[in-house]
Amino acid sequence: MSPQLRQEFDEALAAVQGEMRQALDRLVQTLEAERAALDSGDSEALGQAGTHKQALMQQLEQLDAERRQLAREQPRAEAVPDPAWAAIVQSLRHCHQLNQRNGGIVSQRLQMVRQALAVLTGADNSNGLYDRSGELHAGARSRPLAAA
Repeated sequence: MSPQLRQEFDEALAAVQGEMRQALDRLVQTLEAERAALDSGDSEALGQAGTHKQALMQQLEQLDAERRQLAREQPRAEAVPDPAWAAIVQSLRHCHQLNQRNGGIVSQRLQMVRQALAVLTGADNSNGLYDRSGELHAGARSRPLAAA
């Protein structure tokens, strides 16, 4: 490969990685906004954060596809680890941790809502039974034995 062509590949790869870093920075901000919306109970902000998070994830997937394509087309003579890619991977790990934290909050709140609904409806969801078709039927705490 000519030095000029190698330089063009390197510049294209650096540009894609730069866009990935920017998208990851925006994703961190979005995940923090999502956490703030969860903490404040702001469902509108939570919905906006979710929409923005999904768009950023799609952008990151597209950028990664471009990066992989450039890596396939550019054979490297030396197997030197790319520090820019290592920083991107570290940012991805951080985003994963933030997303897991937010998911844990959502899961915990969902469990609390289910428990509250069980108390309000008188259903004990922990003692449900499956019927022949495989559907779960929760037993009620009390049943009317006769109609008045």
